[in-house]
Amino acid sequence: MEKLLLGFLAAFGLAWFLTPYVRKMAFRIGAVDLPDQRKVHDGVMPRLGGLAIYLSFVIVVLATRDPTPAVLGLIAGATAIVLVGVIDDIRGLPAWTKLAGQVAAAACVIPFGINVQFLTNPLNGEMIYLGLLGIPLTIIWLVAVTNAVNLIDGLDGLAGGVSCIAAITLGVVALTQWQVFGIGGQAEVITMAFILACAILGFLKFNFHPARIFLGDTGSMFLGFTLATLAVMGVAKSATAISVFIPLVILGIPLLDSVFAVIRRYNTNRPIFQPDKEHLHHQLLAMGLTHRQTVLVIYAVSLALGISAVLLNLLTTDQAALLLLGLAIVAIAGANRIGVAGRRSRASLPAVEKVNGRSSEM
Repeated sequence: MEKLLLGFLAAFGLAWFLTPYVRKMAFRIGAVDLPDQRKVHDGVMPRLGGLAIYLSFVIVVLATRDPTPAVLGLIAGATAIVLVGVIDDIRGLPAWTKLAGQVAAAACVIPFGINVQFLTNPLNGEMIYLGLLGIPLTIIWLVAVTNAVNLIDGLDGLAGGVSCIAAITLGVVALTQWQVFGIGGQAEVITMAFILACAILGFLKFNFHPARIFLGDTGSMFLGFTLATLAVMGVAKSATAISVFIPLVILGIPLLDSVFAVIRRYNTNRPIFQPDKEHLHHQLLAMGLTHRQTVLVIYAVSLALGISAVLLNLLTTDQAALLLLGLAIVAIAGANRIGVAGRRSRASLPAVEKVNGRSSEM
């Protein structure tokens, strides 16, 4: 336990220590976001901040965990996605090229045994073994969450804070599955989830508004990919009828924002990958909230979803189904009220730029 606590502190400290050096390197190699008439920041801002989180995470994981296939598989896939992000932050990548890189990174984890092996039918509790179908399903899940977190990286500290809450929730859910239900193989997930959360916290000192460095695609894709992989390694091992919904609730903010983005663009005959100004954070800003207030409100919603995910793991199937129904009703009503589901946007920000100046759309 003492070694683990030291590891958590080390992840926090390393990210805190490395971020200023990554910031300087970003300026040197040109991984920067330049201001123009469409952006709200008035100075050159460095991207690539996620590299500090990645390095802190990998160093501490290798120092505290045995090099099991699962650990090595996660690190291999995370390294691949970080390489794609670094190239994109420095030179920019076409949408389909970036998507191909994400698929390749997701495929890296498969030979290490990280894949969805079964789903539990929520209607009758029967386990559905997927066989080879689990491989494409795993890749789709990893790529979807990677892009979902990338899409919400629109305000200082937003993607990092939401990912930190999700990582803590994943760790707590895995801990309850291990301690309460006796589900094995959770120790790695618990440890790595909390290491990731601590590394994010160390970085947030430099990324919370007003940010001195952006996560960049390096960071947002790394966080989404790692969270999705940890969910497959941990939560997906549960055979409870409600388990299939737990990762969806934990990652509810980025996933719902992405789903609503696809729906509204489809309904308005716009290309799915075309950036717009109707994401959750845009609409909250348009309602009059400040930058910090918007981020803190989304943090609060993420925390509520995290608590709900933990409860789903502990409730009976009937109780969990009622909680899910309530969450679905609140999500749909809230989306319609705020405007992310396709109502006419009240946002006044440029459609092709993020609030912090960097488009996160593929």
